[in-house]
Amino acid sequence: MKLAYLLNTYPLTSTTFIRREIEAIEAAGQPVHRFASRRWDQELVDPDDRADQARTEYLLSGNVPVLAWGAITEPFVNPVGLARALPHWWHMYRAEGRGFVRHVNYLLQAIRMRRRAKALGIEHIHAHFSTNATTVAVLTRALGGPTYSFTVHGPDELVEPKRNAMAHKVAHAGFVAAITDYCRGRIVAEAPDQATRVRIVPCGLNLPDFVPSPPPPGPLRHIVCVGRLCANKAQVLIPEALARVAARHPGVTIDLVGDGEDRAAIEEAARRHGVAANIRLLGWASAPEVRRHIADAGALLLPSLAEGLPIVIMEALALERPVLTTIIAGIPELVDDGCGWIFPSGSVDALAEALDDALASPPARRAAMGAEGRRRVEARHDVHKSAALLIAGFREVAGR
Repeated sequence: MKLAYLLNTYPLTSTTFIRREIEAIEAAGQPVHRFASRRWDQELVDPDDRADQARTEYLLSGNVPVLAWGAITEPFVNPVGLARALPHWWHMYRAEGRGFVRHVNYLLQAIRMRRRAKALGIEHIHAHFSTNATTVAVLTRALGGPTYSFTVHGPDELVEPKRNAMAHKVAHAGFVAAITDYCRGRIVAEAPDQATRVRIVPCGLNLPDFVPSPPPPGPLRHIVCVGRLCANKAQVLIPEALARVAARHPGVTIDLVGDGEDRAAIEEAARRHGVAANIRLLGWASAPEVRRHIADAGALLLPSLAEGLPIVIMEALALERPVLTTIIAGIPELVDDGCGWIFPSGSVDALAEALDDALASPPARRAAMGAEGRRRVEARHDVHKSAALLIAGFREVAGR
């Protein structure tokens, strides 16, 4: 079978999990053609991401003349397919209720994707996230291109599923992969008559890359937080919560790995609450560097307001580090008090209480949490097991 992955902007610093999934599929003997709408306009820090960028074919970036030629010629070379695709295009445009030019762009990309799929003999397309890339996949299929499937993560794509035309995209897909039970429930609630199409395929790790090491000895004094510095991740709450507990736990430090639009607000909050010396903002890091930062810390902190099920939580647990995180979306399906501290989102009081409990916890308790976390990740989040589920789905749909 000839398989393509279709993404929106790829690779990014935050799409390592997709690269791992593609690598696992290829390791199982199934080659993958990589397509994306756009090339990321920032520097990639991970050499593996840079290598994957070189392997990715872009539909939009640098292709305006080709897209224009496709728009001119498609009515002549594929009138039936275009007539079939336009009702899909209209349905998805009307569902969103805005973005006429953007939706025209999706159609032009789909024309290009159909032609490239035909030239390469692509039999099936898989997209990640039910938004832009899946819209292009729906139109590609309607134009006469390959079957498609897609993975839903959340949270943004599940906020307004009707505006995202979720039910329409599910109804015409070969299958839909949901990363958690929570995610599957939200999809089925939107498209109840399509429940049999929606299956759970967890995101996973290449576990040999995550070799546990002994935690730092003595009391917990160093915590790491990994992720984009943005409103959904809520790192701006950390300085105030840390200020409330720092006097009881002298020398505590928190490293923030990542960057983003909330950087200045976090720095200002750290100064205002008198913990600027306790918080370091380290910027983006490669995947091996992230693993090293987690291993050097005693625990991972992720106080998010909105998530699907963060990969970095799996990474910390795989390295036998307990986590402090919030009771949202699919997180409680992996994290409870057996492997960390889980608390209500958006509450500085709850975050401070969790920090205080974690910092006061004895090493034996944290070690037991780390070991339990590793056991759960091995059971539920092995990328090779997930790749096998996906390959079976791709072959089933393409064969059907």
